[in-house]
Amino acid sequence: MPGTTPVGREGAALAVGLTIAIVDLTLITAYIHFTLGGTLFTLNALGYLALAVTLALSAVPHPFVRRFAWLPRVGLGAYTVATIVGYLVIGPYFTLGWVAKGIEVAILVLLAVDLIRLYGSPRGLVRSALSSLRPDAGPLPAA
Repeated sequence: MPGTTPVGREGAALAVGLTIAIVDLTLITAYIHFTLGGTLFTLNALGYLALAVTLALSAVPHPFVRRFAWLPRVGLGAYTVATIVGYLVIGPYFTLGWVAKGIEVAILVLLAVDLIRLYGSPRGLVRSALSSLRPDAGPLPAA
């Protein structure tokens, strides 16, 4: 039909859009932490930077990369949760800190959408992750 986009194209656009949004928000959070100075904030920024790069690389259409596409997403999610919890426990509480936490919550929401898009459910994610760790496992198709 004229004017309609095939589902495959819409799915690809969603995948690209989610990846770009997550990487952008992650880089913004890295920048905020980097500008705060100090060893802890700088290390946090470097961690976010590394995770943004790995997430961007997970979009490479290579069987080995696709097999472990879950890893940078789960890693970024865990890192983001740890950063939020650390802020809530340790502080210091100031406006830019709360802005960063808002961005980090947005990262978690987008990661959840992306993981559901890829694996269908938390159970599908766990199944794919465990399957990818088998020595005889080939590339796993995204759900």
